[in-house]
Amino acid sequence: MAGDEGAGHRIARVEIENPGVVRYHSDVEREIKVAIYDLVETNLFAPDAAHFASVPDGPYVLVLQVQGRQLLLDISNQSGVPVGILSVPMTPFRKTIKDYFTVCESYYEAIRSASPAQIEALDMGRRGLHNEGSDRLQKTLKGRIMIDHDTSRRLFTLICALHIRV
Repeated sequence: MAGDEGAGHRIARVEIENPGVVRYHSDVEREIKVAIYDLVETNLFAPDAAHFASVPDGPYVLVLQVQGRQLLLDISNQSGVPVGILSVPMTPFRKTIKDYFTVCESYYEAIRSASPAQIEALDMGRRGLHNEGSDRLQKTLKGRIMIDHDTSRRLFTLICALHIRV
């Protein structure tokens, strides 16, 4: 957690830039707000000085954006001193995100009419795909940015939000 690595190794503010979306569906907006709130409350985020030109003391501000097939993590500290922009290929995440969206749609439909057992099965599938995506993110960032499991899960939620087409 944030306290384990020092008060500066954390995200203090996170933003998502998705110019293709004027407004998200209310359920998606709620998920984004919860993910951001939870992320800011408790996280571990430590850019590796070996990867970036300079790493000023945190806490950090993180701006997430997708550009083409790349996820851009624009990192600075709260004073505005830039750490840098990390470009992460989205190709390894595409299938997981697509499957996650498919299961989420089925889950939300099931809530209206399916049995509790069916809803639980879909929810377990949804959580499994979410864990798969967050584990992949953690491995992808290894050696560049140290994050813990909970931070990775919340970031994966925000990455998924960047892929929603309205």
